[in-house]
Amino acid sequence: MEKRLTNDNVENDSDGRADQAAASRAQATGRDPLRILFVEDDGIIMLSSVGMLEDLGHAVTSAWSGEEALEILQSARRFDLLITDFSMPRMNGGQLAVAARQLFPDLPILLATGYAELPNDSGLDLPRVPKPYLPQHLEAGIASALKK
Repeated sequence: MEKRLTNDNVENDSDGRADQAAASRAQATGRDPLRILFVEDDGIIMLSSVGMLEDLGHAVTSAWSGEEALEILQSARRFDLLITDFSMPRMNGGQLAVAARQLFPDLPILLATGYAELPNDSGLDLPRVPKPYLPQHLEAGIASALKK
């Protein structure tokens, strides 16, 4: 069984408190809150990135793999943005992006990658945020992904 980062305020809240908390945080930063699916297989990067995104006022659901992310996307939940690591075992972020776009053609996707260049055969024209990143890098990447 895969580990899953859970945030009781986001993932297990059925009465809307998580959305209200995200809206309050977003209001403090002057932005509309987004519902973000964040995919990362490294625990340290996962924890720090989810924290950054929540500090920016967004409601975050996390997945440890491309397969888990697809299961979440196929559920009744809807997301405003998918942020995914590129280099992951079994299904990389590029493969996840292709599969996600088959389900939701208009879903904005942001790649988080430590690679300066993606493999030539990736065929991906997605906005990227280079690792390691700071909150302002995430903000810029999110803005770029939402413009596409």
